[in-house]
Amino acid sequence: MASARLLIGPHRFLLERSQEIILETAAGSRLLAHVSPHPASRGLIIILHGWEGSSSSAYVLAAGAHFYSRGFSVARLNLRDHGESHHLNEGLFHGALLDETFDAVNALAASAAESSVYLMGFSLGANFALRIAIRHSEKPIRGLRQVFAISPPLDPYKTTLAIDGGPGFYRKYFLKKWRRSLKKKQRLYPQKYNFTKMLHADTCLALTEKVMTYFPEFPSYRDYFRLYTLTKKSFRDLGVPVRIFIAQDDPVIPAEDFLALAGNRFLTVSRQKFGGHCGFIDLFPYRRWYNDRITEALGK
Repeated sequence: MASARLLIGPHRFLLERSQEIILETAAGSRLLAHVSPHPASRGLIIILHGWEGSSSSAYVLAAGAHFYSRGFSVARLNLRDHGESHHLNEGLFHGALLDETFDAVNALAASAAESSVYLMGFSLGANFALRIAIRHSEKPIRGLRQVFAISPPLDPYKTTLAIDGGPGFYRKYFLKKWRRSLKKKQRLYPQKYNFTKMLHADTCLALTEKVMTYFPEFPSYRDYFRLYTLTKKSFRDLGVPVRIFIAQDDPVIPAEDFLALAGNRFLTVSRQKFGGHCGFIDLFPYRRWYNDRITEALGK
C-alpha cells in the first residue's frame, strides 16, 4: 500500500514546479535529483527513497506533495542506479555509498536559499539519512535542523534474511526490481557487467553474495553489510535531532533492534503497533500518519 500509485494524493503542483538537476560529488560520481522550489518557502525538505525505489515512488511523491502544500521546497534525490540514473555512473550501487550521498545532500542544502533544511528517508534511504545525521556531527550540513527516518533497517543482514524468510511476495517484489535494475546496468555497460547467470538466484541473500564479485573491496557480503549496520554506539555523537518511525508489525525490520537506542537526547524512536514497512496509512480519512507527525515536529 505504501507504494500504491492510487494512494499518492494530489501532487500535480509538486511535479509542475519540479526541476531536474544532476549533482556531481567530490569523487566525481553523479546523482539525479528533482527539486521543487516553493515561491514562499519555509524551508527545504530533502527526501531519500528506499531500495529499488526512486524519486517518483508513490510514498516519495505523497510526502513531497504533503510538505510542498504546506509551504516547503522539496528535493527528491535518487540514490545511484535508482530512477532514471543508471547511465550516470559506470560503478554499481551498493548500500555503503555514503560519501556520494552525503555530498549530494550537502550540495542540495548549500544551494538552497532556505535557512532551514530537513532530511527525510524511507527504508534504505532512512538508513542513509541516519548515517548522514551521524556524519553531520563531524562535517556539518548547512542549515540542517532535523532528520526523519521511516522504517530504517539498522542491521541490513537481518533485514535481508527477513525479506527472504517472510511472505513470499516481499522477496519476489524486491528480486524483480533488483533484477530489472541489474539488467539495465548490463545493457548500458556490457563491457563491464554480465549478470546473466547470477540473476537466477532465488533469494536476496544469494544474489547479494553473487554480486560481491563486482566489489573486490569487500572480503565478503557480511563485511559489506557491516559497513552500514547501525548500533547504539553509532548515535552517541549526534548533534542534530533525529526521529525514527518504526512499526512492530514491520515484516522486514525486527522491532527489537530499536530497543537499545534509548538514552540519547537527540534521538527519538516512535514505535507503533501497526504501520508495516513504510506504510502507516489511514484510509478513512486518507493520510500517511508520519507526514502529520513530522509536520507537528516542524511546528508548521
